[in-house]
Amino acid sequence: MIITDKYSFHGELLVPGDKSISHRSIMFGAISNGLTTVSNFLQGADCLSTIACFRKMGIAIENSGKQIYIQGKGLHGLAAPAGILDVGNSGTTTRLISGILAGQPFESSLDGDASIRRRPMKRIFTPLSQMGAEFESWNPDTFPYSLQATDSGCAPFTVRGRHLHGIHYQSPVASAQVKSAVLLAGLYAEGETSVTEPVLSRNHTELMLSGFGAKVTSDGRTATVKPQPKLEGQDVHVPGDISSAAYFIALGLLTPHSEILIKNVGVNPTRDGMIQAALAMGGNLTLLNEHTVSGEPVADILVKSSSLHGTVISGEMIPTLIDEIPILAVMAAFAEGTTVIRDAKELKVKESDRIAVISENLTAMGGSITPTDDGMSIEGGKPLHGTQIQTHLDHRIAMAFTIAGLNAPGETTLDDERCAAISYPSFYDDILALAD
Repeated sequence: MIITDKYSFHGELLVPGDKSISHRSIMFGAISNGLTTVSNFLQGADCLSTIACFRKMGIAIENSGKQIYIQGKGLHGLAAPAGILDVGNSGTTTRLISGILAGQPFESSLDGDASIRRRPMKRIFTPLSQMGAEFESWNPDTFPYSLQATDSGCAPFTVRGRHLHGIHYQSPVASAQVKSAVLLAGLYAEGETSVTEPVLSRNHTELMLSGFGAKVTSDGRTATVKPQPKLEGQDVHVPGDISSAAYFIALGLLTPHSEILIKNVGVNPTRDGMIQAALAMGGNLTLLNEHTVSGEPVADILVKSSSLHGTVISGEMIPTLIDEIPILAVMAAFAEGTTVIRDAKELKVKESDRIAVISENLTAMGGSITPTDDGMSIEGGKPLHGTQIQTHLDHRIAMAFTIAGLNAPGETTLDDERCAAISYPSFYDDILALAD
């Protein structure tokens, strides 16, 4: 795909449903009793992987394109899958479903694409094993035809469900995926299960599980769940994904003479770091029509062209915007002054090593960036130019550098823009709809 700089962007748009909430709606609906209906579900590749996995375990799921209908079978209604559960590119599917599988009376094997096979899974193996489950990683070169065990701590791996007992897990990382895996296993455990994080991560699991009938409490950085709840199917409306809205926040702020209204976006305080960072950089951004949908805070976001300046993004802010750092780095490159991003070592184990890949691509565009072990320092205001972008098949890299290319003279070429469909299938169509 070839991208050239555009003059301005105006209009309204609805971004796709939140990816994190869409995943959870399928999982929680599957282990609830009766019908769960989901509207504004994200029809991206990752969320479709979650649907495929639960269908393979005997759950009837109808996808009309506009709504999802899940015929839940209750907490103990899943059937042993015939064959491998293919999680595709989805780390959320892999880690959260493992918490559910840990409490099942059968074993399951999970595998995914090359990216998933590099992502660390010991972070869930450790607490779930402490609860009683068993995990074994396999050599991907021989799996599944000739099972050869390895201690890689990555996919492919097998989960052997067991009788679980509750634990209080002190997580070394602030990760909603780790927290959610442990809480989901706690539904099947004997006794309470708690997770304490070093910094509070996104709380969609706690909010949604409570809505389905689980007894979940939160106290600061600790979430606790009581076992064996009777979960009941719900009607879930998925708000727009703040991570998808982030690209259009950046587009509206960076591009001269632009004004964009992004409607019905989830603005959960554990996810709103993009908004706080944009404001800290001097962005003209306003929240309108604030309300609550399915337990989640939602608002319309109005953004207008702005002169941005550097800022510091670190500490407790990082878990609230970890997926938005690629586009924040692009914003920083166009801003005046220096932006420093710290405490974001987690970027190294996303779909790509995002510290390295952001640095590689911004440098290729003429930017001034110094990567660090846990982030980067970006000296903004350097003239950027179009270039060849290496996406490394990372959807967030592809979309972030599309926005960069729309604001840089010359042609910017992506080696593979199709990976954007992982989280935002209509991304390029939505850009064209706003272009003047």
